[in-house]
Amino acid sequence: MSNDSGSELASENPEGSEKRLWYVLKVQSNREKSIREALLRGIKRDGLEEFFGEIIIPTEKVVETKGGKKRVFERKLYPGYLMIQVELNDDSWYLVRSTNGVGDFTGAAGKPIPMQEHEIARMLGREETKEETPVKIKLDFQTGDVVKIKDGTFEGFEGTIDNIDEASGKVTVLIEIFSRPTPTELEYWQIEKV
Repeated sequence: MSNDSGSELASENPEGSEKRLWYVLKVQSNREKSIREALLRGIKRDGLEEFFGEIIIPTEKVVETKGGKKRVFERKLYPGYLMIQVELNDDSWYLVRSTNGVGDFTGAAGKPIPMQEHEIARMLGREETKEETPVKIKLDFQTGDVVKIKDGTFEGFEGTIDNIDEASGKVTVLIEIFSRPTPTELEYWQIEKV
């Protein structure tokens, strides 16, 4: 997973950082990046850097193939939400709530509830191991789907998907050869739905 983080806001003066807690902020979907930038501008404009830590849009890398071409893109893990590290006081609360596109903090009865330690560790822990995290491949197939092979030795054959390995993008298709179902391992881009 990668993320857009506001590390430029990390205070050089660490005192007070223990008062900053992580919160989940509801924002308009598909505007997460522009809302994050507006928050960063507002924080600098109002001189409130001491109350804010990072502002993160959690994402993961996904591989998609269209027309035989691989494309890697980042998909938001939580569309419509930002993770924000902030010390809540009247000034920081007002800045966040008055930013265009911000809905509210998640919580009960209008009171923001900070994220729990295990949630923070999971969100930030993924960031540290992002190089080791395999890229997921977006597959539009399921086990049992009937597909046609469009490339390779068995081009033109039809079969049923027996197994899918999302990590490698390999698909096992049962095709009938001499009236017997024969498992054939193919790349996901070599098949199409019938």
